[in-house]
Amino acid sequence: MKSILITGASSGIGRASAEKFLAAGWQVGLVARRKDILEEMASAHGGAIALPADVTDAEAMAGVFAKFMAETGRLDAIFNNAGMFGPAATIDEVSLDDFDQVVAINLRGMFIAARLAFAHMRGQSPQGGRIINNGSISAYTPRENSVCYTTTKHAVTGLTKTLSLDGRPFDIACGQIDIGNAETELVAGIKKNYPGLPTMDVKEAAGAVLHMAELPLEANVQFMTIMATKMPYIGRG
Repeated sequence: MKSILITGASSGIGRASAEKFLAAGWQVGLVARRKDILEEMASAHGGAIALPADVTDAEAMAGVFAKFMAETGRLDAIFNNAGMFGPAATIDEVSLDDFDQVVAINLRGMFIAARLAFAHMRGQSPQGGRIINNGSISAYTPRENSVCYTTTKHAVTGLTKTLSLDGRPFDIACGQIDIGNAETELVAGIKKNYPGLPTMDVKEAAGAVLHMAELPLEANVQFMTIMATKMPYIGRG
């Protein structure tokens, strides 16, 4: 049975992905801050392991990985998914505290999880595994008033590319999924400012993550864009 850790697993894309992997027979480590929700998910699904932690806490995350490895014996994949949008405002209206919070979760948290995953994948036998980073269409094309989110998501692309290169000698593949307007709590909040915003079922994004994870390690989806068909990403105004 293959194993995967999913951060931000208590809601949105993370939860939908966890449910998709569990249905496919994977062992799934559920990582998020909301312990009660994770335990509820784990009790409802065989193969799920509740691992409550803050992704920005390096010590807590090291404990998460140690516990997961003790349960499964191997880490085949990680979906580095935890993130937040931050304030919807122009840069002069964004406080440094708000910016630091988004950077901490979207970038520091992703770095911590990727660092731990890389080390475990490099050290296990047989060597290797797959890291999937949640980038977002904002990793390429921002919407207005998204300076914190967009800045961190552009940085995630750099992380993905570097991990892809550095992982090659150790059979560690790294890819990035860029999701546009999956119907989640985060997108529901954005829709308040963008009436009529086209969206898609979050299960479609989860299915795409599963496809990436199930590839043999000699194949890799480097970047995948999956989005609501009618969203304004392609074309110019």
